[in-house]
Amino acid sequence: MLKIKELDIQYITNESGERSGVILSIEDFENLLKDLEDLVLVAEQHNEPTIPHEELKKELKRDST
Repeated sequence: MLKIKELDIQYITNESGERSGVILSIEDFENLLKDLEDLVLVAEQHNEPTIPHEELKKELKRDST
């Protein structure tokens, strides 16, 4: 996951000197999009039921045979 402080962010300002846009490298932009997609998946799944770790291991062993 990217750390905001590590991004090379350049700001675009309007005539009043207010920030109105951002310039990022393509690599940073794509990494931010990936992180955002991951966060969306986590948010969508937060109410899904869970199972204990031991039960999951048993299911995985059973499914692999």
